[in-house]
Amino acid sequence: MTDLLSALKGAAEATRLRILVLLARAELTVTELTQVLGQSQPRLSRHLKLMAEAGLIDRFREGAWVFHRPAAEGIGARLAAEVVALARQDDPATSRDFARLDSVLKARTQAAAEYFAANAESWDRIRALHVAESEVEAALDRIVGPGRIDFLLDVGTGTGRMLELFGKRALRGLGIDLSHEMLAIARARLEAAGLSQCQVRHGDLHGMALGGGVADLVVFHQVLHFAADPQAAITEAGRVLAPGGRILLVDFLPHGLEELRDRHAHRRLGFSPREVAAWGRQAKLEFQLVETLTGDPLSVGIWLGRHAAAATSERA
Repeated sequence: MTDLLSALKGAAEATRLRILVLLARAELTVTELTQVLGQSQPRLSRHLKLMAEAGLIDRFREGAWVFHRPAAEGIGARLAAEVVALARQDDPATSRDFARLDSVLKARTQAAAEYFAANAESWDRIRALHVAESEVEAALDRIVGPGRIDFLLDVGTGTGRMLELFGKRALRGLGIDLSHEMLAIARARLEAAGLSQCQVRHGDLHGMALGGGVADLVVFHQVLHFAADPQAAITEAGRVLAPGGRILLVDFLPHGLEELRDRHAHRRLGFSPREVAAWGRQAKLEFQLVETLTGDPLSVGIWLGRHAAAATSERA
């Protein structure tokens, strides 16, 4: 009863209700919330502290930034979900908040797009700031195995390298990316490699124009640290994943290189196995960290994910 009373008190304020509704759409920093809500940072920081203490939201520090999102478990998490479900999405104040949130999220995407456009031709060289790409690709090749892939989906395909790596064993390959410059390079590389069964398409990883249950292998190769909402991207990937299909996630493990935000448009400074597992639970997927490639200073994690029911049945 004490936890429930605390959660109810934590939610019982107009600004806090607005924050809950916004965080249900995207994880946000306090600076981004000030842009959406038009309130001072000290005021919003106070609200966020009280909401975290009440178990309504989770706060996690990553370098100099602190992100906020709805709590993943507990009475506060359940109450927050009920509050968001009951909130009127067509309320005028909520509609204004959503419009400003869309502007903030578009600004995130635009900053990344400008970076990609400026660095498209040297993208593979930039990615070599971490463990040697040849070492990463050898591990991926081993993990995926030699079998046929009916439909390969490369999310955030960039220059199309993952389509090149796995395309020869795929009946059909599709890469999606928001950057037209990246897609132009990917198309040229696929044509040069003779991979006519592989195509690329302009698209957003948070909402892919694909039917459900179609992809046998979904690949996220060094893309989620740019994403506005990694959880939404994983959930969307789970939607398009075919029964028995696999999700291959390659990204940095947690690090403290703040300059990657300023110089290379990284939004997140790597991900922990615990965080990836939490994304999976939300998306009804089960992820296992299958390989760790240690670098200096950046190390790479490779996760393999499946639908939770399929993963459970395989172990049985």
